[in-house]
Amino acid sequence: METRLRAALATARTAADSEAHLSNRLRVARAERDLSQEQLARAAGVSRQTISSIEKGQYGPSALLAFRLARVLGIPVDELFWIQEMVDESREGDQT
Repeated sequence: METRLRAALATARTAADSEAHLSNRLRVARAERDLSQEQLARAAGVSRQTISSIEKGQYGPSALLAFRLARVLGIPVDELFWIQEMVDESREGDQT
């Protein structure tokens, strides 16, 4: 029983130490198609500032917008956006 508890606590700690981050290759995909931010924004029905913010990782698009951008660029949504786990290195050696 104690082994299961330790395993459960280790799993919970790992989840708490990592943070999900939405990554994208929007800028690369757009450049490969010779599209400006303005052109992509118009085709997707959003502002140029929205495209800029997504490319910089400052804004995560809604699922609808992510699929719309993928369709406009002609690539699967999971090749354009993905979730990346980020480990909190400041807590790596913490044995609490």
